[in-house]
Amino acid sequence: MRIPILSLLALLLSLAQWAVAERKPNIVLIYVDDLGYGDLGCYGSEKNDTPHVDQLAADGMRFTDYYSASPVCTPSRAALLTGGYPGRVSFDAFKKDRTSWVLFPGFAEGLHPSELLLPEYLKWHGYATSHVGKWHLGDQVEHLPTRHGFDSYYGVPYSNDMAIMPRRPNSPPMPLLRDEEVIAEQPKQAPLIQSYTEEAVTFIRKNQDRPFFLYFAHMHVHLPHYVMDPFLKASRNGIYGAAVAAVDWSAGVIVAELKRLGLEENTIVIFTSDNGSRVDKHGGSNGVLRGTKGQTWEGGMRVPCIVKWPGQIEAGSVSGELVTAMDFYPTFASILGQPLGDDPIRDGHDISAIWKGERGAKSPYDAFFYYLVDELQAVRAGDWKLRYPIIERRHADISNPELFNLAEDISEQNNVASQHPQVVRDLTRRMEAMGDRIGDGLRDTLGTERRPHSITEDPKPLTEFDEDYPYMEPSYLLDQAG
Repeated sequence: MRIPILSLLALLLSLAQWAVAERKPNIVLIYVDDLGYGDLGCYGSEKNDTPHVDQLAADGMRFTDYYSASPVCTPSRAALLTGGYPGRVSFDAFKKDRTSWVLFPGFAEGLHPSELLLPEYLKWHGYATSHVGKWHLGDQVEHLPTRHGFDSYYGVPYSNDMAIMPRRPNSPPMPLLRDEEVIAEQPKQAPLIQSYTEEAVTFIRKNQDRPFFLYFAHMHVHLPHYVMDPFLKASRNGIYGAAVAAVDWSAGVIVAELKRLGLEENTIVIFTSDNGSRVDKHGGSNGVLRGTKGQTWEGGMRVPCIVKWPGQIEAGSVSGELVTAMDFYPTFASILGQPLGDDPIRDGHDISAIWKGERGAKSPYDAFFYYLVDELQAVRAGDWKLRYPIIERRHADISNPELFNLAEDISEQNNVASQHPQVVRDLTRRMEAMGDRIGDGLRDTLGTERRPHSITEDPKPLTEFDEDYPYMEPSYLLDQAG
């Protein structure tokens, strides 16, 4: 029996559509370093040119109340990939005396091998996984991305300022890694964004026929700024604006490649930052928010977040619900039909209903806690935010609470604690309970629910100090995104 050619074509088309519908969504997570709440056009910037990221917002959902789980690099990245507060996995303070805010070259700490990170979870579900860019979760070999669920890694293991910091004059050069091998010591930093973007495009092309997870963590806009001439020449905001434009260009290349390969409709693209801007002389901005990176004012932890998922997230939508970086992991698990259990404890939530604009979808947070290193300095519940002034390291002024209504006072200028003593008492109790669970350096407690991190015996930097650094010259993709 012969099947008419038109019927056969219709059947094949139907099967192809069914296959696309059944395929798990690809995930591209673009993570910028130190990008502030006021640094993007879609968040009100009039200095920086960000047409590609602004288009992401026009095509997806922009969040106004999205938080990183820390105002500094290393803890925020641990929270992103574990789905919990940094203290939950003992990644909130480093060295034996717990004085270091982030990891430095040759530090012994890393995420514990028993922690099931987001890439490991996705790999179990058939995803190809790749990390491009800055890791900053341990530079010992057993702590690198390839030991935590990533099939491949191309990038630098910590911040790009580590080799030049005045307080560390004999720091080793910054290594560029391919998986677990150092392929360049102290590479030229300005062109890194081009080689990173090439690596990301190559990964997408290689895995276009299977679900993939790309974690692309930029060097920009962290100090020191090394930016290529085309971005510098076009910038209206000096070298900082050029770094923002470079990140925007890279996002445009990624989206253009997804579109070219026919993957755009089945790919979740997320664009966000690890913490707020420094807001220094270079040109960064946290908009109307008070404070900077390294602080628990809103400017240190409330950052841009855009999520695009065609057909699932309404284009041009805006959400004012409180969500955090800890939510991505449980949200992806829910989307895949495999919600995370209660063991081990995670602090993030499934916010897929908010993404999809479901009726009545609200923030799942009864309270969100603001940690700086291991110090619990503030809490938000609903529109109320309570914080205690920090006198010095590990000491807060508990006699002078600061209470703000963020719905009415987003810039945290009007302390209304004296007018709402019951709110102060309630939020204080919440802070005390959280400190008992995962720790609070202000009360000198480690908490009962902390899980250990990993410690390497006799740790060493991946590179040794040397005056003669080989340099790397990647090719360019400057014309790919327009």
